[in-house]
Amino acid sequence: MAVDYQKLRFDYVRAAEHDAPAQPVHPVVVVGAGPIGLSAAIDLAQQGVSVVLVDNDDTLSTGSRAICFAKRTLEIFDRLGCGDRMVEKGVSWNVGKVFFQDELIYTFNLLPEAGHARPAFINLQQYYVEGYLVDRAMALENIEIRWKSNVIGVEQRDDHVELRIETPDGTYPLRAQYVVAADGARSPIRNMLGLDSHGRTFKDRFLIADVKMKAAFPTERWFWFDPPFHRNQSVLLHRQPDDVWRIDFQLGWDADPVAEKAPEKVIPRVNALLGENVEFELEWVSVYTFSCVRMDSFRHGRVLFAGDSAHGVSPFGARGANSGVQDTDNLAWKLRLVLDGEAPSALLDTYASEREFAADENIRNSTRATDFITPKSAVSRLFRDATLKLAKDCPFARRIVNSGRLSVPAVLSTSPLNTPDAESDAFAGPMVPGSVCIDAPVAVDGKSAWFLNQTAGSAFTGIYFPRFDEDFTKVAANLDALCKLPIGVRPVIVIPHGAQVPPVPNATIVEDVQGLVTVRFDARPGTFYLLRPDQHVCARWRALNVNSVSAALDRATCNITSNG
Repeated sequence: MAVDYQKLRFDYVRAAEHDAPAQPVHPVVVVGAGPIGLSAAIDLAQQGVSVVLVDNDDTLSTGSRAICFAKRTLEIFDRLGCGDRMVEKGVSWNVGKVFFQDELIYTFNLLPEAGHARPAFINLQQYYVEGYLVDRAMALENIEIRWKSNVIGVEQRDDHVELRIETPDGTYPLRAQYVVAADGARSPIRNMLGLDSHGRTFKDRFLIADVKMKAAFPTERWFWFDPPFHRNQSVLLHRQPDDVWRIDFQLGWDADPVAEKAPEKVIPRVNALLGENVEFELEWVSVYTFSCVRMDSFRHGRVLFAGDSAHGVSPFGARGANSGVQDTDNLAWKLRLVLDGEAPSALLDTYASEREFAADENIRNSTRATDFITPKSAVSRLFRDATLKLAKDCPFARRIVNSGRLSVPAVLSTSPLNTPDAESDAFAGPMVPGSVCIDAPVAVDGKSAWFLNQTAGSAFTGIYFPRFDEDFTKVAANLDALCKLPIGVRPVIVIPHGAQVPPVPNATIVEDVQGLVTVRFDARPGTFYLLRPDQHVCARWRALNVNSVSAALDRATCNITSNG
């Protein structure tokens, strides 16, 4: 029987701290059981960190809310053990269409090339995402979820953070070495610490209508500028699972947010788009305004902010939930190394700086999209409409049209954790230090597989493209030496289709069945890449040198002096 995640209620359990004479200090407390908090808790738990996850409610989110989950986020969900469920339930799509008035202007494909395990996006209601993540979290022994546990106080100490938790049984103190604040856009923890977000609020209102119907629309993203059924405004249409369609109507700043949610206001708008004879039901309706804002710093002592608590963007481009999950992907491995004493606390500062860089990129793209969609002057509108007319026949104009630059992972090109390419090591292609590893089909032990799955886990990964004229005894010795470094490297050897190499202890040998790994890495015989646990490239060389890899590891974990 299918689970109705909208009706689930989770049991409140009295916390041990209510009755403990001595209060324990937990390694990590995560606040907020939305997609971001759950992803953080699962990631940490899979790396061996015990986590307490607290949430002020006992249900999942109401309504579809965030629905567009990007390829990179799906790859992270794969690593968290629930990607298959997301994709099987979700509606996969790569294609979008842009309309101006009553005319199709152009079509775009976000993933035109083959050889990727995941689509550009899936559409999936947020309550399903949360439900699958909760199922995964409950299967992990070192996650304790505490429902109906509201944080009402926070105090930072030298060696821990003390939260004050309000429950049906009264209040109790909850102590942690570190706190991950994933408590949403209104973040009570941010407010309790006297912190704020800064940026720009847009003076416009949008209506979200989740409509249940059987329709002939294809599984694509359709965006209209100034359509005949909603003149002088914009409309976005997306398909979700269960025959539910998301429709976003721009309303304008003067619209009454309460009145516009009434069925007698919503139904005529939907009828105008679909036609009077189409039968549908309203599942969920909301009116929203939005801001592009972020905190000045995502780290404050032992409290680390992630997701909407740290940054907020407009929904155009699906950059909110996706960037939040990618926050946790960046944070978890760093927090684990610090807790295990394998890296200094300064490594957590790079969580802040790298994800602040990503947030700025998201805010920049989101702001540009919003300005194009909702021009604020007659001149801006004239420019926008002229651009749309040109875009039908002129490809250059399509690069200017902006119905939301859709979410892609940030390339952390300026990160201090990267080791720059040596001048003698020329590379081409997108796999620069700071970029996310690209997937490709491979074979492992003769069975079809995907390359990213061979690099997933809590360790650094070394990708080696061997020379076939070299002594594999020396190769095995070098790779074994990498495994035995203070922070070990897990080796992956990539060989061409049909090639063979002797077994190498502790190494995974993958066959590049279509040659795509070699192409996407711009690899030559002898090339070596070092990947972080979050699958970002942090260094690469044209020849493997254990000392160079060791130095790059020290840099990537902040175990190196500024002049080291």
